[in-house]
Amino acid sequence: MRTIINIALVDDEDLFTEGLSLLFLNVKHITVCKTANSGIEFLKFLKENTETIFPDIALVDIQMKPMDGFALVEVLKDKYPALKIIILSSHYKSNVLGHMIKLGVSAFIPKNANKELLVTAIESVNKSGVYFTQTDQKMLMKYMNSSSKKISLNANKGLSTREIEVLKLICLEYTNYEIADKLFLSKRTIESHRQKILEKVGAKNTVGLVVYAIASGIHTLL
Repeated sequence: MRTIINIALVDDEDLFTEGLSLLFLNVKHITVCKTANSGIEFLKFLKENTETIFPDIALVDIQMKPMDGFALVEVLKDKYPALKIIILSSHYKSNVLGHMIKLGVSAFIPKNANKELLVTAIESVNKSGVYFTQTDQKMLMKYMNSSSKKISLNANKGLSTREIEVLKLICLEYTNYEIADKLFLSKRTIESHRQKILEKVGAKNTVGLVVYAIASGIHTLL
């Protein structure tokens, strides 16, 4: 039996959230536990409803008022780091994709995506923390190599052989203890390697590291 994945829908278009809610009624292992018409409403829900079902994943739109998706993501990653975020937006461009991934977003899906893609993305994010298509990879690499970018992961930063070994194991969801055991190193040494990798790559969290590894050909989800 599949584990139930609880999701929240955050979008200021009622028809869109209602449509998605109806769509997921036919997906037995995915439950919509909250719909919100604004980022402020969603944050209020998370703060005040500590005894209700907490969402595993939030599907968030970028263009909302008064708090847009960019601002909401920053607050969510700060206050609720365990909450995974999928961006659903019509603005499917490399600069937006790169910006959101830098903030720690797990996936970026266009609003015209079909049901199969949405379900696949949710399942992948719930299991591995990210959903990353070949199109995403091409767009992200274009963004990473763009001289006009404002925020990006840092491409080609010359990770050492040991750092690449650690990064590969991080992508496979090994804990610091497990990585230390596998590489015959101390946990403190692994923590030091992880911090150096974060600094070199320019990522804020594990999601950013996984995305960097995929975009750089260090790791594959296949």
